[in-house]
Amino acid sequence: MHYRTAAALALAAAPFVTADSSSTSRAPAEAAVPPAGTPWGTAYDKAKAALAKLSLQDKVGIVSGVGWNGGPCVGNTSPASAISYPSLCLQDGPLGVRYSTGSTAFTPGIQAASTWDINLIRERGQFIGEEVKASGIHVILGPVAGPLGKTPQGGRNWEGFGVDPYLTGIAMGQTINGIQSVGVQATAKHYILNEQELSRDTISSNPDDRTLHELYTWPFADAVQANVASVMCSYNKVNTTWACEDQYTLQTVLKDQLGFPGYVMTDWNAQHTTVQSANAGLDMSMPGTDFNGNNRLWGPALTNAVNGNQVPTSRVDDMVTRILAAWYLTGQDQAGYPSFDINRNVQGNHRTNVRAIARDGIVLLMNDANVLPLKKPASIAVIGSAAVIGNHASNSPSCSDKGCNNGALGMGWGSGAVNYPYFVAPYDAINTRASSQGTQVTLSNTDDTSSGASAARGKDVAIVFITADSGEGYITVEGNAGDRNNLDPWHNGNALVQAVAGANSNVIVVVHSVGAIILEQILALPQVKAVVWAGLPSQESGNALVDVLWGDVSPSGKLVYTIAKSPNDYNTRIVSGGSDSFSEGLFIDYKHFDDANITPRYEFGFGLSYTKFNYSRLSVLSTAKSGPATGAVVPGGPSDLFQNVATVTVDIANSGQVTGAEVAQLYITYPPSAPRTPPKQLRGFAKLNLTPGQSGTATFNIRRRDLSYWDTTSQKWVVPSGSFGISVGASSRDIRLTGTLSVA
Repeated sequence: MHYRTAAALALAAAPFVTADSSSTSRAPAEAAVPPAGTPWGTAYDKAKAALAKLSLQDKVGIVSGVGWNGGPCVGNTSPASAISYPSLCLQDGPLGVRYSTGSTAFTPGIQAASTWDINLIRERGQFIGEEVKASGIHVILGPVAGPLGKTPQGGRNWEGFGVDPYLTGIAMGQTINGIQSVGVQATAKHYILNEQELSRDTISSNPDDRTLHELYTWPFADAVQANVASVMCSYNKVNTTWACEDQYTLQTVLKDQLGFPGYVMTDWNAQHTTVQSANAGLDMSMPGTDFNGNNRLWGPALTNAVNGNQVPTSRVDDMVTRILAAWYLTGQDQAGYPSFDINRNVQGNHRTNVRAIARDGIVLLMNDANVLPLKKPASIAVIGSAAVIGNHASNSPSCSDKGCNNGALGMGWGSGAVNYPYFVAPYDAINTRASSQGTQVTLSNTDDTSSGASAARGKDVAIVFITADSGEGYITVEGNAGDRNNLDPWHNGNALVQAVAGANSNVIVVVHSVGAIILEQILALPQVKAVVWAGLPSQESGNALVDVLWGDVSPSGKLVYTIAKSPNDYNTRIVSGGSDSFSEGLFIDYKHFDDANITPRYEFGFGLSYTKFNYSRLSVLSTAKSGPATGAVVPGGPSDLFQNVATVTVDIANSGQVTGAEVAQLYITYPPSAPRTPPKQLRGFAKLNLTPGQSGTATFNIRRRDLSYWDTTSQKWVVPSGSFGISVGASSRDIRLTGTLSVA
């Protein structure tokens, strides 16, 4: 459902088999009970005991949503009094509690990933979970592993963690661990191949089997390994079969290969059949009807299908067992779960995490003549409508779920957005800090070029704010129906910067964007001395920015996607037809740029600092052996895939004058014995905070999985023999040390 490529870089296609849409009798086998003593094993024991007390009507009520707007949450099921099971409350979303007036507006996933800080990412998940539970919600509809973001214009890329499946997988696991540690069910979404908003509910995504496993399934495996309670299937088709009734991806891949013990729910109104979806592996229908309250495919229709022998009773029992097991797994059967109140103030001190991620996710792209950090300038001009609170940041009803880009930008729009409890605008924070130091601040809060130039004239520094926005396709904003129409800044951003540069020789450009934009017109201006990629900072926007501009902290964020010199440098596009062949295969983003030898403007993993870091003493220790994974399937896949088989270490020293944090990144190059693979693939990262002169050791533990490729013939993960290249550096292109890892 997503993009056609400009060049044929695909691997030899290895089509995979999907369920026959005409089949109505075939049903997947009942899930194997997880081993006793494991968290899922204990939960399954309780679920099996509870199942015996339920009637068919109870069971169907547990797996069927009550209907659109049929309950207090965006999704609700029927209670089962025989086992004291409540009406399950499911609520958006990946940034916290949607529609709430009492919860935190957490930073989007793309900003969290840009910190490359697993502790902050996990804490973010925990804080989201705490607020969800305190609001009386059982299931939060997040985090997001799909879209992965293969197409830079994709409308919902900002909800996820970037284009690399390894980084996204780590972030998914940490987020889920945080959410479920406090007793809330997390949902990994959108499964699978949901990579654009245009025609998302009709398009067929048709990748080869290796691409499916190595890119798009990879982060979902991390989610399953983290014991995620539920997985949401997506709107699109997979090789012509609807994702929510595709037996290959739901049963074979997710439940069999990944050993997923939890339940699969539909995206809202993504179900198309009664029998086929049930027999293909769907476990919960949401919201239970279409958006008009009609077309109920489960409920009584499922009961009739069971009574008519079209859906085996064992299949319904499996659905219920999975749903109940997730309830027991997260301890929601215990007394005292809070009552539902979406407007209860549940924020606590969680703004500390928002500010930390907003700050540490800022990527410094350019800093000529060390114009940053600011050194008490006598005068500053702050320019652009994005510097002040507008309709977006004030939760204006006219924005309809943030469906506007008026004023300062903190997140995209759609069901992944939430209300702001407050919003610290960049201008307000800048004015407070600057004024405290005697600096005069002049504001031009429009995008008018003459006004911006007038404000900038004669000032020591001019700070210009530009934006680019996107979101879910049911909302159109300034002509952008979910996906971005292009990769230009919105609101005439290029012209605004050009006008200011004509009036001031020290211009700092601050970018608040959902993803990559083309910066060439801006970078061509010699007056532009710094570019600060501030991303999507949510409610603590201004505070986080001031922390970096004035040097309270050194910037430490790194890009989680590539910024190209031209839109044509990307090999993916939004697809306007009925299907997407995914012909680029594994070669998306930096993997494509490396393979095609295209120089990006700013590469994946790039980010400057106010200090300098030296790399030394690379060490590689390995016990890795070639061959297929043969371990018993556990949540996530064969158990031996997750065994550490190599350790790489490197020493990093802060050779500069200020404290800073460095994100060291490890990339692997596969040996010639493997099928064609990208030149480099991320397989490790470590963030070290170092004082001036201090050294630390970055340690990368490489799992068997990290050295494996998906063999489409044997349908196994295989480690190839030969010499793997090991590259460690400050970005995907700034490689500081190299070595080898030999596998016999």
